[in-house]
Amino acid sequence: MSDEIDDSAAPLIEHLAELRNRVLYSLAAFVVAMIIAYSVWNPIFNFLTRPICHALEQRGQACNLVLIKLQEGFFVAIRISFIGGFALAFPVISYQLWRFVAPGLYKSERNAFLPFLVASPLMFLLGAAFAYYVVLPIAFSFFLGFQQGGVIEGGNELAAIGFQGSVEEYLALTTKFVMAFGICFQLPVLLTLMGKAGLVSSKGLASIRKYAVVLILIVAAVVTPPDMMSQIILFAAIYPLYEISIWLIRRIEKAREAKMRAEGTWVEEDDE
Repeated sequence: MSDEIDDSAAPLIEHLAELRNRVLYSLAAFVVAMIIAYSVWNPIFNFLTRPICHALEQRGQACNLVLIKLQEGFFVAIRISFIGGFALAFPVISYQLWRFVAPGLYKSERNAFLPFLVASPLMFLLGAAFAYYVVLPIAFSFFLGFQQGGVIEGGNELAAIGFQGSVEEYLALTTKFVMAFGICFQLPVLLTLMGKAGLVSSKGLASIRKYAVVLILIVAAVVTPPDMMSQIILFAAIYPLYEISIWLIRRIEKAREAKMRAEGTWVEEDDE
């Protein structure tokens, strides 16, 4: 039958050996990609500093970040090489995962799962780009608004407050934003895959909209720094993805119903 599992059944020891080989290939790809990212960590960091430099330039300030600790620069380079290495090696890692899992799936399951494997990194890149080009400039402009010059007001001199950012803290904040939006943009991929598997339905998701709103607000408060603007932007980006997920699952359900009706296996649900 065309929908059967591949004729590659193997004893447990062979599966473990296959898993070991796939893991080793993935680790090798990650190490090579990490070395490549380490060799260009300076251009990568310069690219990541563009949002803060632009925000400072708008205020007539120089874009200066400092090394608070002696070893801070080294750990920044390692962090960039780790993240960049994983990003570069992800196609190889996902391919090795697919090669290990695919033989155990039916042909219909492979055809259903493969588009989601492709959509996942694309949605992550979309979320990361949204964070970098839209959210970070707004967030940094908000944060820099708390600066003040040394002025005298009512006979009292106010302390000057100026930005002197740590290289490591800036990178941590920026990557937190990028990763948070990239992961949250996986929502339609996850929900649509669950809908394809019959674990959730469009009707069920639509009935819990009010709870979804509360949950998304909680997630926005947790994964973004404590400023209302970033949380509102994250909510405004994620909730439409929830509605898109409902629409996509509804299309899947209609296609499934049409197929089952054509095969004569559709059973009408009792409306109570």
